[in-house]
Amino acid sequence: MLLDKIIKPEDIKNLSIEDLKKLADEIRQVIIETVATNGGHLASNLGTVDLTIALHYVFNSPEDKIIWDVGHQAYTHKLLTGRLKEFSTIRQQNGLSGFPKRSESPHDSFGTGHSSTSISAALGIIEGRDQNNDTFKVLPVIGDGALTAGLAFEGLNHAGHLKKDLIVILNDNEMSISPNVGALSAYLSRLLMGDLYTKIKKETKHLLDLIPGVGEPMLKIAQKAEETVKGFIAPGMLFEELGFQYVGPVDGHKIDILIETLERFKDFPAPVLLHTITKKGKGYKPAEKHPGMFHGVGPFDIETGEFPSSGKISYSAIFGNCLTKLAKEDERIIAITAAMTEGTGLSEFVQAFPKRFYDVGIAEPHAATFAAGLATQGLKPVVAIYSTFLQRSYDEIIHDICLQNLPVVFAIDRGGIVGDDGPTHNGTFDLSFLRHIPNIVVMAPKDGHELRSMLKTAVEYDGASAVRYPRGSVSDFQEEEELKTIPIGKSEVLADGKDVLIIAIGSTVEPAAAAADLLSDGGINACVINARFVKPLDTDTIVSKAKDINNILTVEENVIAGGFGSAVLEELTKAGVQGINLKMLGIPDKFVEQGAQNVLRKNLGLDAEGIAREALALAGKKSASPTSIK
Repeated sequence: MLLDKIIKPEDIKNLSIEDLKKLADEIRQVIIETVATNGGHLASNLGTVDLTIALHYVFNSPEDKIIWDVGHQAYTHKLLTGRLKEFSTIRQQNGLSGFPKRSESPHDSFGTGHSSTSISAALGIIEGRDQNNDTFKVLPVIGDGALTAGLAFEGLNHAGHLKKDLIVILNDNEMSISPNVGALSAYLSRLLMGDLYTKIKKETKHLLDLIPGVGEPMLKIAQKAEETVKGFIAPGMLFEELGFQYVGPVDGHKIDILIETLERFKDFPAPVLLHTITKKGKGYKPAEKHPGMFHGVGPFDIETGEFPSSGKISYSAIFGNCLTKLAKEDERIIAITAAMTEGTGLSEFVQAFPKRFYDVGIAEPHAATFAAGLATQGLKPVVAIYSTFLQRSYDEIIHDICLQNLPVVFAIDRGGIVGDDGPTHNGTFDLSFLRHIPNIVVMAPKDGHELRSMLKTAVEYDGASAVRYPRGSVSDFQEEEELKTIPIGKSEVLADGKDVLIIAIGSTVEPAAAAADLLSDGGINACVINARFVKPLDTDTIVSKAKDINNILTVEENVIAGGFGSAVLEELTKAGVQGINLKMLGIPDKFVEQGAQNVLRKNLGLDAEGIAREALALAGKKSASPTSIK
């Protein structure tokens, strides 16, 4: 196998075009087999195989810096940079990351996981290069919808102003390309970048400038004519107005054309944008046919392309189903997401209410402020976004929603430990960054039934609210016909006891209740409270119980700093409760690395056994520890 001989990127430079095509086929097979076993991002990675080979053929990593936007298109890059033997460990605990990671390889020049950061980072690297008098090239590869975010255009705008030799690769896998138009565009782009064209353009400008009263008008006419011709054939006028030399579209699966094009402008002295057209899922028919389904996947059967069914329903699906049901009863409800329709469970809503649904692309800040505008008109916007992506909307939540006390609902998916995607996707900060904002209610359900009740509560609440729920499936879920609200700020006492008080929120409630069962086997009686609300807290219940039970354990799947436990401690202090022995159990001051959710929770002590251990230590009765608590 050719791939076995590729230890470093230079090893592909002596291969023929035919061998490079064979290498691309081998890489696709390795990616398909690995993702079918481990899960991961399939369609986007299959689409960038040929482009990645061409980039490494023409440029010299790690001296030249290739920056992979989002990072879910970098599997081929990993395989070409000495990580073939470890590739089977990708997304596994202590294995390769599913995204570029600077600590993993010198070829990963910038860590990514969220979208649209590549151009800004690349421009900073170029400026740092020039400050240090270095000469390497910098190539951000952006695509898969990432160019819809404002940050990408902020970077483009600044790059055009600085006029540095940045080479932006736009990996366009959404628009189709006709072979005829594609071939003509590729030919025109190569012609426009050629030495002859550049020389003629420069000398013509010089000649026209020498003619008094004629040079400037004629030059403008010539430039306008050039832009018009290029605008008809290649959609590059926007990028040229931003100061970039636009090249393309180019077929992103023809390695020879890619190499020729990259060679032509690799030493161009000004910003360049190469527009390539690729097909998501290239080389695997099920992924080509359903690229969205094969974007981020769990293990699957290669022969059939089918995914094993767990027989359980996900929190995302429960949310989407419930919101659709609520929308049938309330015409004010609008659903908004940021390029995550399927992931957030909104496919059913789209089918039922296409005119009341908005996918704004990868533009989370816009999603929040757009929702604020809708809310001013008497509508009830529900914004469904993953926890880590909601971080990008922080100022908009404060300034545009909460400050104006607008009734916007945030459905925060993937709250807490997400797992195999690692630190860029673990939603461990939302409780902390939301609870200190005035005019917002923050809640987290213990199970699927409570999620439905909280969603109804949020929709009916006349103010900003957030419902935060985890990634994963719900066990023993049976949909109830009647949807009921929950009184704002009201907790639920699940078990009474006098030895230790366990106050849990969201996904930690179930293991906290299980911990109480373990403790009872050892003669320890635990009182367990399902807090339900991070803000406002059920202060009356918590203070009342804390006065009787001094040993208190708070449990959350969120960072301890400024989180749910901090809120409990603040309220107890404010109430003047004396002599408490309180321990906060949650995420310590570090980023949680990748791994299976159950393994990570166990390592963090957030499973039933870990919670029981902490409770025993608080109660000071280690000798009574039952054998089931290890």
